[in-house]
Amino acid sequence: MQKKLKLAVIALCSSSMVVAQNNNNTDTIRHEQAQNMMDESAFTFTEAQLGEDNDRSSNVTILNSNSNVYASEVGFLYSPLRFRYRALSPKYNDVYINGAPMNDMESGQFRYSLVGGLNQQTRNVDFALPFENNNFSMTAMAGSNNYDFRAGSMAGGHRITLSGANRNYTLRGMYTYGSGFNSKGWAFAANITYRWANRGYVEGTFYNALSYFFGVQKKWNNGHSLSFSTWGNPTERSSQGASTDEVYWLANDYQYNPYWGYQNGHRRNSRVVNDFAPAAIFTWDWNINDKTKLTTSLFGKYSMYKSTKLNYNNADNPQPDYWKNLPSSYYDVWNEQNTRYRTAQAYSDWNAAVNWWKIKENRQIQWDRLYYANRQAAANGQDALYYVQAKHNDNATITLSSSLNTHIGKDKVFNIGFMIGQNFGRHYQTMEDLLGAKSFHNVNTYAIGTYAANDPRIQYDLNTMGTQGLGALVYEGDKFGYDYNLNVRRGTLWTNFAHTYGNLHYMVAAKIGYDNMYRRGYMRNGMFANNSYGKSKHADFLTGGGKFSGTWTIGGGNAVSLGLGYEHRAPQASNAFVSPEMNNDFVQNLRNERIFSSEISYQYSGNWLHANLSAYYNHLTHVTEWQNFYFDDVNSFTYVSMTGIKKNYYGVELGLDFKLTSFLNFKALGTWSEAKNINNADVIYMNSTKSTFYKDVVYNKGMRESGTPLSAYSGILSFHQGGWFIDLKGNYYDRIYLSYAPSLRYGSTLRTMGTKFGGIDAEGNYTPYAQSEGKGGFMLDASIGKNIYLKSGSLSINLMITNLLNNQKIVSGGYEQSRSSYTINQTTGETTARAYDFNKNPKKYYVNGINGMLNIAYKF
Repeated sequence: MQKKLKLAVIALCSSSMVVAQNNNNTDTIRHEQAQNMMDESAFTFTEAQLGEDNDRSSNVTILNSNSNVYASEVGFLYSPLRFRYRALSPKYNDVYINGAPMNDMESGQFRYSLVGGLNQQTRNVDFALPFENNNFSMTAMAGSNNYDFRAGSMAGGHRITLSGANRNYTLRGMYTYGSGFNSKGWAFAANITYRWANRGYVEGTFYNALSYFFGVQKKWNNGHSLSFSTWGNPTERSSQGASTDEVYWLANDYQYNPYWGYQNGHRRNSRVVNDFAPAAIFTWDWNINDKTKLTTSLFGKYSMYKSTKLNYNNADNPQPDYWKNLPSSYYDVWNEQNTRYRTAQAYSDWNAAVNWWKIKENRQIQWDRLYYANRQAAANGQDALYYVQAKHNDNATITLSSSLNTHIGKDKVFNIGFMIGQNFGRHYQTMEDLLGAKSFHNVNTYAIGTYAANDPRIQYDLNTMGTQGLGALVYEGDKFGYDYNLNVRRGTLWTNFAHTYGNLHYMVAAKIGYDNMYRRGYMRNGMFANNSYGKSKHADFLTGGGKFSGTWTIGGGNAVSLGLGYEHRAPQASNAFVSPEMNNDFVQNLRNERIFSSEISYQYSGNWLHANLSAYYNHLTHVTEWQNFYFDDVNSFTYVSMTGIKKNYYGVELGLDFKLTSFLNFKALGTWSEAKNINNADVIYMNSTKSTFYKDVVYNKGMRESGTPLSAYSGILSFHQGGWFIDLKGNYYDRIYLSYAPSLRYGSTLRTMGTKFGGIDAEGNYTPYAQSEGKGGFMLDASIGKNIYLKSGSLSINLMITNLLNNQKIVSGGYEQSRSSYTINQTTGETTARAYDFNKNPKKYYVNGINGMLNIAYKF
């Protein structure tokens, strides 16, 4: 079944038909979402918006609304800081194309790389804020977007765009064509975009991406229309790693990148991503009559994602910024009372390490040395000491969606629809490069020591370990370590109704759904010989919820609104298994999330002022979170499942738009938000060195959402006259938290720390570390553009500059290190402090310095 589905999806996505789009003729009434037309810069997605950096925090949320000053600006405006609307995970922001859901069924998130480079196609979009009505869904807690990819909806004519930038890519070329409907009812559209950088903004990175879009639409006079669109964005790019403030100081560079080095005189990055998700959609529109329309879409996608990583086997860690290479691992720079690590010898070692770091070669991966070490190992009959592995995440998705929209009289609208779909997510690891070594075996080297070398429990795959129990030989391109599927089936039925009655407009919406998920393993792991190969049990979840909102137009341009919602939401399949790389076990106490959402808003519309003020409160219970990371303390990968989490999200949002003159506007925007856990969670964790599950409590109460500013304030001055567009934007960001390490807050960890290391106070109360926080600050952005109308077409020139003042001290994200700042004597249990303090050295990302993009577009 899976192979047949995969072939069907590939066939659907690879059809080489040419496409274009039709003007949307959907009727609208008061308070419905009309199509938004925005300027070019709003659709030049930044790399943050594309969600292309898998090593970084979650994607930003793209939102807009016709009448909301705040929401219409913040998605793009705050993207350099990876701003998320109301600090919510992107899984709470639903994205659709032609009414078909695009969020990944496994993770719940939409990756904007799916539409990367398709700037003109993504101009056709309907937005709905959390308590606004729409004709394609029950709006999600962080809003919903529906892109119109019909060929006939695309702007007619030709468009050629050339861009230069000093961002992730340096050059971009784009050609877009739309025919509009001809006399026979046909419309065609096409787009091709190429983005390239031999070196991106960050040293050691490159970028290579080709985006395409083809579509065709046929419209008949009887109200029927069929459209087909296919698109993709094959991309190869390299990544930047986070590091500590000590490392940035030593390198004298806030954009220091530990992931690259020279090999035979050429730059090589250890973290290279290859990402391609060809997609296609068939849409049938039927205008049954003037007031009723049926839209049905069949969507298919097959995504191939591969990310490489340098790894090591019974050897020293090859990362240049590994903590043992740092000066503060010899000398305690924090505690003047530490006589053990404040000696003359320790200071001498600190100075030697500082001088070692001054040599640029030492701050990079030593590829040639890794090859030399592997050749020496091969001569001694040893497996590879260093190698590059590749993690794969391939998904085959197919969905069928349909919605009926009908207007009842002049003041009522009713929508109803359904979606059914299935996703097969294949996860496996391959050997990308043996780096000159001759052999590698498919065994769990982390477990050797816990178990003997001939113990079957060290085998990643008992089915292929061979008669001598050495494990299968692994060559370049071969799978090793893990290989499994996470499969999800989903069905949803939704409806909404909106009515305008005098000065009152109200909306009610509801949905009910069913989620089914299971795992299928393709390796028989030695630690779980009877619970890793083959199909797991199924987990089933009945989901659903409802929303209500009402708006009262008081008069004089004043309106107030109230929104309430409640929902049961299934956990994501990506969080549902304790250790999916090793076995079939579901997380214990896996339950639907319970979500209460609310909002109260005020809006004023006058001749010289448009204002929005909103306050919101969201309460989530039974939240499940999952992490997988390398735990240096025990030389093992650790799988962590936290359940029973309760979260509160609340805050205020303000948007003011002052019309100073006919050509000059000033906008003031701001938000103060809170997004934190309000209880301590249950945790189950397992290390890859042993098949033992440990239960504990993680003291994470008060931990906040990371990777997004919880406070942001802006002033925007805009001049628009005579074809000129000039904008100056000042933004201040604050309260940027880093991702916290649960392992540092386990009850067992705090007891081990005791009063000596601050895990328990004198009264016996647990005192976990405060969450690490990044520095905020002020950023000034500017843009200037000019539209020039020619005899045959028009020319648009636009220059966008971000971080004009070159403030590189703003933290855009990061995470705490999950290692203890002490060692434990295994015989006596006594704890001893290290010189290096991991708690004071979280890994951070900093914003890019001054950067910009110049766009020149010719339309004809």
